[in-house]
Amino acid sequence: MKYISTRGKAPALTFKEALLAGLASDGGLYVPDIWPSFTVEEIADFRGKPYAHVAFQVLAKFVDGEIADDTLRDMIDEAYGTFHHPAVVPLVQLGPNDWLLELFHGPTLAFKDVAMQILARLMDHVLTESGKRLTIVGATSGDTGGAALEAFKTCEGIDTFFMYPHGKVSDFQRRQMTTVGAKNCHAMAVDGSFDDCQSMVKTMFSHDTFRDKVQLSAVNSINWGRIMAQVVYYFTAAASLGAPAQKVSFTVPTGNFGDIYAGFVARQMGLPIDRLVIATNENDILARTVARGEHKLGEVKPTITPSMDIQISSNFERLLFEASGRDAKTVSALMRDLKDGGNYTLPKDVQAFIAANFDAGSADETETLAEIARMYKDSGYLCDPHTAVALCVSRNHAKRDVPMITLSTAHPAKFPVAVHDAVGKKPYPPEWADIAEDKTEVVTRLKNDQIEVEEFILAASRLGSGRNI
Repeated sequence: MKYISTRGKAPALTFKEALLAGLASDGGLYVPDIWPSFTVEEIADFRGKPYAHVAFQVLAKFVDGEIADDTLRDMIDEAYGTFHHPAVVPLVQLGPNDWLLELFHGPTLAFKDVAMQILARLMDHVLTESGKRLTIVGATSGDTGGAALEAFKTCEGIDTFFMYPHGKVSDFQRRQMTTVGAKNCHAMAVDGSFDDCQSMVKTMFSHDTFRDKVQLSAVNSINWGRIMAQVVYYFTAAASLGAPAQKVSFTVPTGNFGDIYAGFVARQMGLPIDRLVIATNENDILARTVARGEHKLGEVKPTITPSMDIQISSNFERLLFEASGRDAKTVSALMRDLKDGGNYTLPKDVQAFIAANFDAGSADETETLAEIARMYKDSGYLCDPHTAVALCVSRNHAKRDVPMITLSTAHPAKFPVAVHDAVGKKPYPPEWADIAEDKTEVVTRLKNDQIEVEEFILAASRLGSGRNI
């Protein structure tokens, strides 16, 4: 299997090469040149199997023999051994045909752990094998940074840098990034929005001298390794509820479009998904794009659901690639329009493809707080605000005869202020995940300036500074 860029000008790569590259050299995102698939019998066999078993079956399709099976199994077992629930991602029933998929039982209490724990092991293995080193730079609206710094803190061949918008993540999320205590991990608070941070990361990949000097890579959801790992829980959840004999639907709170795109990949691989429902907050560019066919950037509105405070959803480009019949010229033209004019209009066939595969909706802060309160009153279940957004949206798209699975992407303890505002009760993290108040925070405050950020990374990374490694 080869991996190709959505913009068509970068060379095709092997799995290992795509894993380390992150973003393609032409600015595009890597996807497999063909979609692997499962038979109906293979999907049915996932029922009742351990999560690690299904993970191996799914990931092996994309690794395609480049890593020995026994080695891949060991990495998967080790990665999901860090989770604090025997099911790894358990389903919780809310109603006759309504379910929550809890994705927050990993080390940092967020769904990002599901992919990041295995991604760190895959990258470390490939680097050790080749004798190479990397510098990872990423942007986070809250959860990705903590999950990445935690996962990569023991990777000797990797320096990891994560930017977050200063003052726009929760205290708990910030402390997860700033208290890692590893010399190869760096938290950077940038005076700007998440989109500003994400834009700087993308620009770094186009700066050839900088990129090559630090051997730049990415572990945001633009990295294919993140997407393929997230595909797994769509299969485990659906199989638990009767797939492939029974179709299921998923509602996903999304900002950067990676998590719900993984559901689309699962469908491409043969999973019988009825509807994929995009759930957004007031920053509803994705919902507007699905409804109107026009992708128009606006100002980012800070909300109590910061992981969705995004206007530029990077992984949407991967969907455009599929929706256009894998026409890289169309994708490149749309991305140029977005960069130059802040908007683009979908060709009619592209819009029709997206509408046939996705529904979308949004919930504002008042609705989100009311949903947290309703859930707690009706069932005693505390959910985080991102999950509440998705629950609001899911009710408008549920069918009586099709199970609706809503992805719960974070533990409520990560957003104590919002949860307290909704129910008058502060959520607490599990004892194993608590961060001591006296634990020292280490963070670098930076201006929203490309040159200043790149200079800091050059000075702090072992490859960029030329320090003995």
